[in-house]
Amino acid sequence: MRLLAKKIVKRYEDHIVLRNINFDISAGEALAIIGSNGSGKTTLVKILANLIAPTRGTIAYQIDGKTVPREQIYQYIGLVGPYLQLYQELTARENLYFFARMRNLPDYKERVADLMETLGLKGREDDTVKAYSSGMQQRLKYAAALLHRPKVLLVDEPRSNLDEKGIETVYYLLREQKKQGILIVATNDTEDLQLVDQTLKVEQA
Repeated sequence: MRLLAKKIVKRYEDHIVLRNINFDISAGEALAIIGSNGSGKTTLVKILANLIAPTRGTIAYQIDGKTVPREQIYQYIGLVGPYLQLYQELTARENLYFFARMRNLPDYKERVADLMETLGLKGREDDTVKAYSSGMQQRLKYAAALLHRPKVLLVDEPRSNLDEKGIETVYYLLREQKKQGILIVATNDTEDLQLVDQTLKVEQA
């Protein structure tokens, strides 16, 4: 897997959020998107996740030199961010089963069980999400993002709402992701930079 961003610009009316963003990253590598609050980090993550379109420029996901069609990109990426919502009235298990079925994953129940155990949620699978703490909900978001073993994992604010043990667990998973695919984190925390090979600084235009 290879991800290329070329001359990305994002404009909202007269305000330019992103200007001339370029990078090239392949499996086995990790990139940190850094910058002050309001600099456009989250906007860039959403563009990479195909949630919003750039005003100008191109994003290309490539496998064996062939570009993945835009409508198929979701099959290859996982996304964790504070703006993503879980189904509060469903249990954690029901949330993950729903996401797995949406992706047509075979034999997903064992995968769900493994992720719940790894993320320290074993024994709480049948609690509703609304009964989870903010840290537990963040860990559940990681489980949802990793269900299909994505080739690219996009994480906005990796340590958000996590305690020390949660951070340790998440860092382990992010390092494992880097071994098998691409990892991209948007962060203001310098400790997160230990996870990456390269950084991209975005600045307010």
